[in-house]
Amino acid sequence: MTWQARVHGLKRDVVAIACAVRDPRVPWYAKVVGACVVAYALSPIDLIPDFVPVLGYLDDLVLVPLGLVLVLHLIPADVLAEHRAAAGAAAERPVSRAGAFAVIGVWILAALVLASRLGDGFGPFTARAPGISYSGRSHDHDQQHL
Repeated sequence: MTWQARVHGLKRDVVAIACAVRDPRVPWYAKVVGACVVAYALSPIDLIPDFVPVLGYLDDLVLVPLGLVLVLHLIPADVLAEHRAAAGAAAERPVSRAGAFAVIGVWILAALVLASRLGDGFGPFTARAPGISYSGRSHDHDQQHL
C-alpha cells in the first residue's frame, strides 16, 4: 500500500468516525473516544506544536493513527463498514470549483478593502478624541499659549 493510499484511508476513516459518533448503534464510550480523536485530527492546535523539531510532527504521526485504531475497534464492524462506504462515496463526489472561486474571491475582496483602509488611515473609521489634536495635545492648551 502506498503512502497516498494510506493517507486517503486515514481521511476516509476520520470522516467515517465523525459520522459514526452520531449513530445510535455506537456505544457511548466509542462516541466519546471518537469525538476526541476527530476533534484532535481536525484541530489546528496540536498537543506538541509543529515548530518543535521532530516531536512536533511525531504527535500527528503517532497519536492520530493510534486514536483511529482504538476507535475503529470500539465501533461495531457492520456500523463501521456502513459509515466507511458513505465516507468513501462522499470523497468521490465532484468538488464545486465555482464555490471555491467564490470563497477565494470574497477573501481577496476583503483583503483589498482592508489594505485600502490601512493605506489611508482607515478613512472615516479613524477614531479621534474630542478636543485632542493630531499632536496629542489638547486644543485648550494650544489656545492658552496664543
